[in-house]
Amino acid sequence: MGSDVAHLFDRMAASYDRLEPWYEHLYARLETIARTSLAPPRPGARALDAGCGTGFQTAWLRDLGFVTHGADLSAGLLDVARRKLPAVPFARADLEALPYRDGAFDAVTCCGSTLSFVDAPARAIAELGRVLRPRGLVLLECEQKWSLDLAWALASAVAGDPLGYGLTPAEAWRQLARPIGEGFHADYPVALPDGAQGYMRLRLFTMAEIAAMLRAAGLVTRRAWGIHAVTNVVPSTVLHRPALPRPLAAVYRALCALDTALAPVTSRCANSVVVLAEKVG
Repeated sequence: MGSDVAHLFDRMAASYDRLEPWYEHLYARLETIARTSLAPPRPGARALDAGCGTGFQTAWLRDLGFVTHGADLSAGLLDVARRKLPAVPFARADLEALPYRDGAFDAVTCCGSTLSFVDAPARAIAELGRVLRPRGLVLLECEQKWSLDLAWALASAVAGDPLGYGLTPAEAWRQLARPIGEGFHADYPVALPDGAQGYMRLRLFTMAEIAAMLRAAGLVTRRAWGIHAVTNVVPSTVLHRPALPRPLAAVYRALCALDTALAPVTSRCANSVVVLAEKVG
């Protein structure tokens, strides 16, 4: 993760925990998956929240009974995390060079699209594998290429971008021309606390890329879930707002319920894919 991305998150730190409807569903699903997949730990088991932000997943890991650590590159987000969780040791660190010994942790989480902001994602996943003990578990959440949101972005680009994805027709064509198994980078629009418009440069991965990086790191996929597959009936840019109009909010709640029910079978067509992997050996 570069300094520009860290600076952008620093600017967002004060409002980072004010979740829009899109993120409310994402983090609710991540919490359920984490609590059911990583519990119960053995006494004294250690966990790392890699790309911890303000400590959402860190708190879940602590509540599950892990001796928990957090790492992030954004000093602003870490300041918030330390105020919320003063007993947890946090480190300002790059995921591509984690400051922990080999096999230090029994479980690692890397969620909140953290991998999409990393310059060398394969190296970051290798680091997650390095600090994990044999038979340890990693819970990884990634932005995925093949979802309805890609269709919305492409359609918006052709129509002059009324949905505000920031994608031009030429850029849309370049993405369509890529091989099916290859992801791409996209500049996603975000509203900053001061009212300015910012852009986050995100890497969207394919399942083939994720599987290859995990294998190279000595990690074997055990389960996968999709988040924001059914809900992508509504463009994500519509859901990135403080609150939804009442009729749309009712529709969205129903879509979230269906999205949850279908999560085990939508990992290849969801906006976010969650993978539970185990370190071999």
